[in-house]
Amino acid sequence: MSIDTPDLTLQQLDVDGAIQEAAAEVDADTRSAFLRKAGVFGGSIVAGGAALGVAPSIASARGSAKRDLKILNFALTLEYLEAAFYKEAKQKSGVSGSTRTLLDVVAGHEATHVKFLKKGLGQKAVKSPKFDFGATTTNPTSFLATAFVLENEGVAAYSGQGPYLHSLAYTKAALSILTIEARHAAAFAFAAGHVGGKKGVTPSGAFDDPKTMARVLSDVKKTTFITG
Repeated sequence: MSIDTPDLTLQQLDVDGAIQEAAAEVDADTRSAFLRKAGVFGGSIVAGGAALGVAPSIASARGSAKRDLKILNFALTLEYLEAAFYKEAKQKSGVSGSTRTLLDVVAGHEATHVKFLKKGLGQKAVKSPKFDFGATTTNPTSFLATAFVLENEGVAAYSGQGPYLHSLAYTKAALSILTIEARHAAAFAFAAGHVGGKKGVTPSGAFDDPKTMARVLSDVKKTTFITG
């Protein structure tokens, strides 16, 4: 006996981007075959056997050493960006008092995150890109606004990728960094005067908005901070 069910869109089923990100990990010649196997035709998912049959392959794509390496290097690239931003801000932003104390503490944390991830990845660690932060590090107002955005982007990135880590040790490490990034975001919200204001402590209200790797990379690209 068969049950007729309506087609679902890829976006409805793949809310966290798992299918699309798994497809992105295979070469172009086999990507379409992967999506066909997943039951994706023209952006729709055939509900029923096709979608259910691919579930094990999606699960295995989520949990693999290769995927762990990709996620950790993704995190390292974001940490490079944050560490470089705060290092430059210490020299140019002109912040003082409690905001300067916050800057110094966060700069130390991000530099430590970089060292931690590089040590864990060893020879497989990606190299730091080159950065140009423009005017965002040249005065207290632009610094605080940018720091608030970067820290919340970090939270969204770690919460978006953490569930796909295969290694328990890596997952614990990612969670420990995630909570620190969230505290940074809240501290900068207070420093920038967002508390009780239009933006609030977090941009997404009572629930965070995890982002796929593609979304985060798109956001970072739009900043034009990475120059090479």
